[in-house]
Amino acid sequence: MKITELFEWGEFVVSAEVGPPKGIHIEHLLEEAKTYLGGITAVNVTDNQSSVMRLGSLATCKALLDEGLAPIFQLTCRDRNRIALQSDLLSAAMLGIENVLLLTGDHTKLGDHPQAKPVFDLDSVSLLHTACLLEKGVDLGGNELVGEPPKFAKGAVVSPCSDSVDAQLSKMERKVRAGADYFQTQAVYEPEKFIKFMEKASQFGKPVQLGIVIPKSAGMAKYMNDNVAGIHVPQEMIDELKADKEKTKAGITGVEIAARIIRECRPYCQGVHIMALGWESKVPALLEQAGI
Repeated sequence: MKITELFEWGEFVVSAEVGPPKGIHIEHLLEEAKTYLGGITAVNVTDNQSSVMRLGSLATCKALLDEGLAPIFQLTCRDRNRIALQSDLLSAAMLGIENVLLLTGDHTKLGDHPQAKPVFDLDSVSLLHTACLLEKGVDLGGNELVGEPPKFAKGAVVSPCSDSVDAQLSKMERKVRAGADYFQTQAVYEPEKFIKFMEKASQFGKPVQLGIVIPKSAGMAKYMNDNVAGIHVPQEMIDELKADKEKTKAGITGVEIAARIIRECRPYCQGVHIMALGWESKVPALLEQAGI
């Protein structure tokens, strides 16, 4: 089922993210997904996240689908030209994968193959446009598809807590015009900034899922502040993570912080997207504390 249908029905849509392994054995990933994520709406599968080579998103999505879960196929422009991107979108539709999240992707120099040549034939906006063309039965070269065209729930990303709110609103508008059906946000640690952003973004009329990363430690929070664009963890949250190291190590503090953010932001969004980063086991407790 397309998650856009759930948005239309007024449901608060919950998704979570998994990262394929650097290898071919995914039994552990599937077991954790069924155990901890089986009760949520959909499961995002990252596409060589942070430019680190891993098992493919599409293959992992199919494995999750076979286990009864609803995957969201993340597709980045970094590694493929327009021919391969369109081919992978058609492949996803053929396999029954209807939900996609279309991204530009991190540069290859940030990953484990810094010598790899980045492609970036398209960017996230032009990839959204391309998906819309495929839905109309024509490819980017103007050639007609054979048979019934695919239909997708087309997702995009936005960073509501970026220093340049106007720039993010402009990007969001371009993505809406290109065909975005819904948005997932970068991790939010400043609810007041998110709320102000959403008050302005409501003009676009598209559902937005609040992005959540459970903070694992004060060191992780500082790293994100220094290295991840669009994220700022306030000092008081860092101090909270420092206060009881055993509680933080057990994930209790991080879950408390994340649940608090969700509760505060929930009236202003249409769902939540959890980037567990290996802490999938914490998702049920997080949702319970958040009142979902």
